Amino acid sequence: MFFFDPLYFLLIAPAILLSIIAQVWVQSAYSKYRNVPNMRGFSGAEAAAYMLRAKGVMDVNIEMTNGFLSDHYDPRDKTLRLSPDVYQGRSIAAVGIACHEAGHALQHAYGYAPLKLRTALVPITMIGTNLAWPLLFIGFIFHAMSLIKLGVLFFSGAVLFQLVTLPVEFNASARALAAIRETGLLTMEELSGAKQVLTAAALTYVAAAVTAIMQLLYFLLRAGLLGGDND
Repeated sequence: MFFFDPLYFLLIAPAILLSIIAQVWVQSAYSKYRNVPNMRGFSGAEAAAYMLRAKGVMDVNIEMTNGFLSDHYDPRDKTLRLSPDVYQGRSIAAVGIACHEAGHALQHAYGYAPLKLRTALVPITMIGTNLAWPLLFIGFIFHAMSLIKLGVLFFSGAVLFQLVTLPVEFNASARALAAIRETGLLTMEELSGAKQVLTAAALTYVAAAVTAIMQLLYFLLRAGLLGGDND
């Protein structure tokens, strides 16, 4: 129903364009720097371990996981999981991405509040996202305002998660770049390449947040909760 509404396309089209730009930029930056070896010969796993030791964090496991750019830090068991290209790779991109994930481990170790909030929101967001779309769909079909409002409430939780993710990701990149510079993991020229990769990746999170906000705005307008109508 939503996808055939001109208003939906009007609001979502810019966000979709931003998402496409972000993905193209990420692929371009990663493709460029995944083939450029770093001068010190660090693999991504070695760089992350070096960075964590330099910051006094000694209780984080680092292991390889399947997938392409599936890198993430799991605060539940203090484990850094790096994709094969990053774990084994000795490129500028591998070091930058691995250190970004190590930045999340530092956030956890130092009690960074936005990370705590995002972690707490994960189960709520998963439930809310699964319930929001069916509630909104049924609510709009049957003009059931109570279901629409409940769906909007659940979807708002997903939007909040996307917004909280932004400072978490930006801060992790800032920690990574600062640590790389302080420890000399990369030269200044190489650091510029790592920054390009991380900046491109950050744009994907911005695009996801913008998309979620525009979808929420659409639901609010169509429900008449922002002065629109629910026809």
